[in-house]
Amino acid sequence: MICYHEQIPKKDIGGGIILQVLGFGKNMNVLHWNMADQSVVPPHSHPQEQFGYVIKGGFEILVDGQKYTLRAGDAYFIPPNALHTFTALGETEAIDVFNPIRENYPGRE
Repeated sequence: MICYHEQIPKKDIGGGIILQVLGFGKNMNVLHWNMADQSVVPPHSHPQEQFGYVIKGGFEILVDGQKYTLRAGDAYFIPPNALHTFTALGETEAIDVFNPIRENYPGRE
C-alpha cells in the first residue's frame, strides 16, 4: 500500500483536531494528527498498544497518572489499557500506530 499524504481525506473531529487515516495493514493501523495549540484528546484507554512520533510541536501526555512533555522528534509507547490523554503544545503534528488494528476510526468502514 502506498499513501500519498495530499490525497488522504482529512476528518475534523472537533476541538482543533484533524485526523487522517493513513492506512491499515493486517495487524496495525496508522493515523496522522494535526492539533491546534492547547487542543485536548480527553482521557481514554483501549486494548491496543500505541506508538507515536511527534513531527512538529509537542504534547503534554498523561499516562496512568504520569505526566510527560514531548517535543518534535520524541516518541511514545502506550501500553494496552493504560488511561491516557494528550494536550497539544503549540501547533502539533504526530503519527500514531496501533496494534492490533483500532477499528473505531473513520475510513475503516
